[in-house]
Amino acid sequence: MTVQRRGISKTPESSAIEKKIKRGNAQRQASSWRGKVITLLLLTGVTGLVSWMYFTWADDFTHTLVSRSEILTQPRVFTVECSEDYKKYKFFPGCTPSKCGRAITDSVVTLEEAQKLRRLAERGLSLAGSDGGASILDLHSGALSMGKQFVNIYRYFKNELRDVFTEDDFELYRDVRSRIQKVIAETFGLDSKQMYLTKPTFFSRINSTSAKTTHDEYWHPHIDKETYGSFDYTSLLYLSDYGLEFGGGRFVFMDPSSNRTVEPRAGRVSFFSSGSENLHRVEKVTWGTRYAITVSFTCDPDYAIDNPSLPVGSTRLKGTDE
Repeated sequence: MTVQRRGISKTPESSAIEKKIKRGNAQRQASSWRGKVITLLLLTGVTGLVSWMYFTWADDFTHTLVSRSEILTQPRVFTVECSEDYKKYKFFPGCTPSKCGRAITDSVVTLEEAQKLRRLAERGLSLAGSDGGASILDLHSGALSMGKQFVNIYRYFKNELRDVFTEDDFELYRDVRSRIQKVIAETFGLDSKQMYLTKPTFFSRINSTSAKTTHDEYWHPHIDKETYGSFDYTSLLYLSDYGLEFGGGRFVFMDPSSNRTVEPRAGRVSFFSSGSENLHRVEKVTWGTRYAITVSFTCDPDYAIDNPSLPVGSTRLKGTDE
């Protein structure tokens, strides 16, 4: 999900990015054409040829890295060659990506913890929400979707917060964020102390409501390093299950030869280096509601943000959210 999109100047790098996006669009157009051909062949009874053509083309264009039904006890890691993006930014030894890729794990966050974080998101987003299909809640900045804009939850709902969040909510959020940072560092061979949380880091709630503003258009292909500048590593913690609680909404890596998808599962963490080696998008949600947390990291301390904390005077009695 992209909260804010920036214009990209016409540089050799941006031209390369545009080519990747156009390649992805061409793949999807070919996929649509493939479906029409299959339908025609089915009508003419060429079943054997249809099956061969479908599975051959499906392998060429779409590959599922991890399905929702799988449970990964160890990170499943896919190495890709680093792009040139990072050379345009200051180099930070022990952190700036030199080993790039993507990984998925189900062993960092428990299902119970994911359910607690989802309830936190549901309570916070119940205060407002976007008119379109994508709403966000940022506990760091306080940004909350409201209609076609954003409000600061710590100012706008200051008096209601005591009935929404507990200190235990924030403690769990901070602990999970720390664990995600640790697994990213271990997987990519980094010094976790040289990694810093950066913005935007936020909860997202996506449903099938049509977009009302550009903030709701989460499905466009994009590159986090180009979009935000500060990002070096991106992670997604899923809080709901693909195919059970929502349809569509898969995470898609758009590689030159194929699209590679991750099917969300509550408690699953997907993370990757943020350059153009990981051009990606999210499929449109077709039914139900998809919840997730985007947690972003930078190597540049100038872009670091602090952990969120519940404002003084807003703490509820423990257990009152059950």
